[in-house]
Amino acid sequence: MLHLRKFFLGCIVMAAMMGGTSCSSYKSALYMQESEVFNETSKSQLYDFRIMPKDELTILVSTTDPEASAPFIRKFGQSKEFGGSSTTGMQNANLLSYLVDNNGCIDFPVLGMIKVSGMTTRECEAHFRELLKPYLKEVPNVTVSTSNYKFSVLGEVNAPGTYSTTNEKMTVFEALALAGDMTLFSVRDNVQLMREDATGKRQVYTLDLTRADIANSPYFYIQQNDVLYVKPTKAKVRSNTFNTNASMWITLLSLVTSITTFVIALSK
Repeated sequence: MLHLRKFFLGCIVMAAMMGGTSCSSYKSALYMQESEVFNETSKSQLYDFRIMPKDELTILVSTTDPEASAPFIRKFGQSKEFGGSSTTGMQNANLLSYLVDNNGCIDFPVLGMIKVSGMTTRECEAHFRELLKPYLKEVPNVTVSTSNYKFSVLGEVNAPGTYSTTNEKMTVFEALALAGDMTLFSVRDNVQLMREDATGKRQVYTLDLTRADIANSPYFYIQQNDVLYVKPTKAKVRSNTFNTNASMWITLLSLVTSITTFVIALSK
């Protein structure tokens, strides 16, 4: 009877431990926990993409007189000094992009070297409208967009890889969504973000995606060429190691069995 009581007591303790572990695992798998704290302390902020060296810009200049704006448009198969004769029906796919150099400048037709680094696309459009005024009889329409906005997601996600987007405002969660989201074996409170600034300096930042105030982080929005790395849990690493070792031993055992069978067959 005493042994039976000890057995049931042991079962209860094990169940409690398993329940505690289960709750802990469940909580660690959740994003943006304690959102009520975030709602109380959230600061209103709007993110603006800013142009950096190595960005590629597509710039379209148009006026009511296509001939007047033609010298400021570069298309495939044309020199950089003179563009086509019409902008009607023109698609951005036919435009040559401008590579921002290490000094933050682009070589624009007629105008020459223009510094654009640090500007938002809207600020860049306004800047070019002012620069083009002396050359045109009217204020031109200027559209600036990025053509090589990309980032990479590595590690414990369902679809790791490099992704391109036309969205200049993308959060960490949206980037992870494109990569198929994290798996259940990912570490959510220690996601690493590698970022290169305008001077070429690279730094690694740690993001805790289980905290609701991650939305207030200066690294909440993805920038050009960012790399997100999601670490696997220790359980996943141990599981992979166990599977690898088990597979090796099964292969070895199979080989020994085959050799033994062959030797026995020869002895007969």
